[in-house]
Amino acid sequence: MVQPRVKVKWKKFSFPYLLLLPSLIIIFGVNIYPILHSLYISFFRYHLLFPRVVFNGLENYRMVLKDPVFQASLLRTLYFVVVSISLEMLSGLIVALMLNENFKGRGLIRALIIIPWAIPTIVNGVLWRWIYQPNFGALNGLLYQLGIIDSYKNWLAKPFLAMNMTILADAWHMTPFYVLLILAGLQGIPGSLYEAARVDGASWFRQLWHITLPLLKPTFLVILVVRTIETFRVFDIIYALTGGGPGDGTKVIGYYAYEQTFRFMDFGTGAAVSIIITLSVLFLAVAYIRLLSTSD
Repeated sequence: MVQPRVKVKWKKFSFPYLLLLPSLIIIFGVNIYPILHSLYISFFRYHLLFPRVVFNGLENYRMVLKDPVFQASLLRTLYFVVVSISLEMLSGLIVALMLNENFKGRGLIRALIIIPWAIPTIVNGVLWRWIYQPNFGALNGLLYQLGIIDSYKNWLAKPFLAMNMTILADAWHMTPFYVLLILAGLQGIPGSLYEAARVDGASWFRQLWHITLPLLKPTFLVILVVRTIETFRVFDIIYALTGGGPGDGTKVIGYYAYEQTFRFMDFGTGAAVSIIITLSVLFLAVAYIRLLSTSD
């Protein structure tokens, strides 16, 4: 009588894992295996122009970390992450607070706000490249008609300006993502808290500072972790909009990894850069969690 009970218990124990097995296989094949393989080849001189694959230990990492181009691209990436997320968080919070109010047509506007986010990033980059076009771009035409500028400008001609214009294009594309998550967080805040605050004479700003923002900390945590991961490895909008130029002015770490791997055919160095990106994102995610976690 013992053997059948053991079989029944084993079936009950193993059945959930059998259901998860197909998903685990896909996750391993799509995510985990490429990371492990990149880690493996990062310890080799793996260059398509050389016939032999030679083990060189940490030499790829040493060369990458000492490369001034990599160091500059890392600083540009950090600038892109900080400015882009700050701008998108602020604009997303403002729009979400506006859409959280009761007004006519709110549902329609909430639906329309998703459109920029629904556009593929590579298409968004091409779209903004035409908007920034120096001879007949829409931005120049609008600003010229309003009298803000007296002549058409090349918005992507100078490195620092090109970086900020790229951040603006990325903010237009990703702000709806912030709006949706923050709006969902606002919907979960009990209205009784605001009623009690108004009875106590709290102003709108004090309600925002002492009620809304503290209760949105879990939402902010999710946004920061997800967007830091995405922004730190940004590539597609840079590729479509500026191609890393002018003068490497928008070459971020993701574009640096692309060049090493697919332009220079140095797979070992490209793998080392990808591992550095992964570790950097992991470090930032842990830092965000420790900073904003509400469970003390």
